[in-house]
Amino acid sequence: MQVSTKAEKAIINHSPSETITLDVSGMKCAGCVKAVERQLTQQTGVISARVNLATEVATVECETNLIDPSTLAQRLTDNGFPTQPRLDNSENYAAKKQTERHRQEMKQQIWRIAIASLLLIMSGIGHLGHFMGSEIPILGNIWFHAVLASLALFVPGQEIIIDGARSLLRNAPNMNTLVGLGAVTAYTASMVALLFPQLGWECFFDEPVMILGFILLGKTLEQQARYRAASTLHSLIALQPETARLVSAPNNSNNYSESLDIPASQVKVGEYLQVLPGEKIPVDGKISDGKTTIDESMLTGESIPVIKEFGANVAAGTINKSGTIVMQATRTGSESTLAQIVKLVETAQTRKAPIQNLADTVAGYFTYGVMTLATLTFLFWYFVGTNIWSQVLQTFSHHGSMTYSASPLLLSLKLAIAVLVIACPCALGLATPTAILVGSGVGAQKGLLIKGGDVLEKVHELDTIVFDKTGTLTTGHPNITNIVAKNPELLLQVAATVESGTSHPLAEAILQKAQQKNMTLLSAINFYTEPGLGASAIVDGKLALVGNLEWLKKHEVVLEQDNIPSLTDKTAVYVSMDGVLLGVIEVSDALRDDALTTVKVLQGMGLKVMLLTGDRSCVAEIIAQQLGLTPEHVLAEVPPAGKAEAIAALQSKGEKVGMLGDGINDAPALAQANVGIGMQAGTDVAMEAADIVLMQDKLTDVVESIKLSRDTFNKIRENLFWAFAYNIVGIPVAAGVLLPSLGIILNPAAAGALMAFSSVSVVTNSLLLRSRIG
Repeated sequence: MQVSTKAEKAIINHSPSETITLDVSGMKCAGCVKAVERQLTQQTGVISARVNLATEVATVECETNLIDPSTLAQRLTDNGFPTQPRLDNSENYAAKKQTERHRQEMKQQIWRIAIASLLLIMSGIGHLGHFMGSEIPILGNIWFHAVLASLALFVPGQEIIIDGARSLLRNAPNMNTLVGLGAVTAYTASMVALLFPQLGWECFFDEPVMILGFILLGKTLEQQARYRAASTLHSLIALQPETARLVSAPNNSNNYSESLDIPASQVKVGEYLQVLPGEKIPVDGKISDGKTTIDESMLTGESIPVIKEFGANVAAGTINKSGTIVMQATRTGSESTLAQIVKLVETAQTRKAPIQNLADTVAGYFTYGVMTLATLTFLFWYFVGTNIWSQVLQTFSHHGSMTYSASPLLLSLKLAIAVLVIACPCALGLATPTAILVGSGVGAQKGLLIKGGDVLEKVHELDTIVFDKTGTLTTGHPNITNIVAKNPELLLQVAATVESGTSHPLAEAILQKAQQKNMTLLSAINFYTEPGLGASAIVDGKLALVGNLEWLKKHEVVLEQDNIPSLTDKTAVYVSMDGVLLGVIEVSDALRDDALTTVKVLQGMGLKVMLLTGDRSCVAEIIAQQLGLTPEHVLAEVPPAGKAEAIAALQSKGEKVGMLGDGINDAPALAQANVGIGMQAGTDVAMEAADIVLMQDKLTDVVESIKLSRDTFNKIRENLFWAFAYNIVGIPVAAGVLLPSLGIILNPAAAGALMAFSSVSVVTNSLLLRSRIG
């Protein structure tokens, strides 16, 4: 049994790589995504590349100091995908620039759809004459329809045709290539029929007009839905204030100089800032003067303002509700909590779910495959189909609004165009990223940070949830209930002295008890902490130890059975000095109020719940009884180094394990688990190792995070099913499979409408996840 390399990397990461973020525009479908990823990974020094169609962002992992972001951006730009490198601390700027670009694109798109709609209406009115039995003057004239089709191609459809042609020439055909080929082929065939009437062909100028009209309508609706899906990330970025009110350091009377407004990005760690009621906190910091309430709902999802006073931490982007405060900056720029959340959410949106691999593989060959199928469709019906089923020509000649003399060439051409137009690589490309985009955004608004699509898939597979005890199932605020020693005063004084050099809930309890007794700490040096075991220091020239029994045994403290005090079911902290056991401090840590509810709900969801702790078995069993857990679901007296091995042991039995913890000693286990869930109130190391971060200090959010992950993954599966089913069913129907038996033929205009509906429906289905907010 081995601990995974993922767990090792959680502790020490020597990977000589860096990540470059690029804003990429010009991508139209899954084929474009594949082309961009291929161009990036072909660059020397690039390790991997992930591209998100929905957010138009590429993240590139490359060897350190070997790749110039501008070079990568220029390479993509030269290949038809205008790209800009995103510099550090530029999230606000990038978001504003992207929002402005989206606004301009929507204006252009609305202008195109307005023109296309006008042409479509005029074309439709012109064809009313066929139903009325008489031709409408001018509007019913075939030359007028030729002009309408020409305008449709060269005005609203110009970008589609040019982009499709360029993509084909670059050996990276996309959705626009298929639509452009279909529209131009229909237009060309109609022009030939118009200029050479002796051929007896039908003019179908309405087809390119309707194809482009429906496609542009679909693209407009799809873009609006995509921008809406990305709005959560933009709203997070917008939380960052642009200015800060700088004041001087306080003097003895807490007086401050006049304030000076400066850009929030220029605030330095250690500087003092004044924040008035109603203003946003500009950077992370600690309150040095004043008392107020802070609205942290945009970061944690908790709607009730939190009281903050001297020494309390405040986070950038939160809102000062009631009082004027002065704060000292502790983390600025990309190091702030808000910036880290934005970075985490944005990174999560580029991490693909493994279920997307099939769609990515198909997307790489999709457009070429469709063009091949369209060619085969034409050849089959022209040389074989119309000879075997001659009646289809009669069916075709009566199809639509009028009767005409049909030819095998015209039928074959129309079916080939329908195949080109109905195929939808967009639906395949948007199926996963839009669901992840919306799901991660909803999670961020609820204080649940899910680090990627791969995490969603792993959560869906979980069958076991393992909880750490201290600070996770319990409040993390222990109280001393008893001191068993010959000299309790000396024991407490030594323990407090040693614990003054460390940071741990037990240390805080011991120091608080010493302060209540007005004890003076002893002289000490060489403080050392071993996570999960204990702490040590040289006190008055002698080695003092505070920790569990294993910690004392490791230092060869004399521990004869008759000198170890009898213990109750409380957590025991042993104290020794100069190799002699002084006694034991008994500590009690109450369960969280929502612990039992959380465990019961998880069990109701079909998950096995287990308790993992380094505490004594008797203590763990008491906690388990309170939670309704059986003894076989308790792993007690597990040292920190053994927690990851305990998780690995469960995995070796075929279990898919989720681990919830908050401390440094939990980090290896969090990394080893299939899904690590970290509490934001815990350590930064635990947050780094976790796959899901709970921003609120609420245990019930474990349930919410699992439910949201399951719902999001189900949306991905629904989207992929629809995208594949649409193409698998739609393309054969467009190719005329149902024509001989049922007489069903799909004209190119109807195919274009179905294609537009496909991508819009995928994005709209993803947006339904927003109903979880509230």
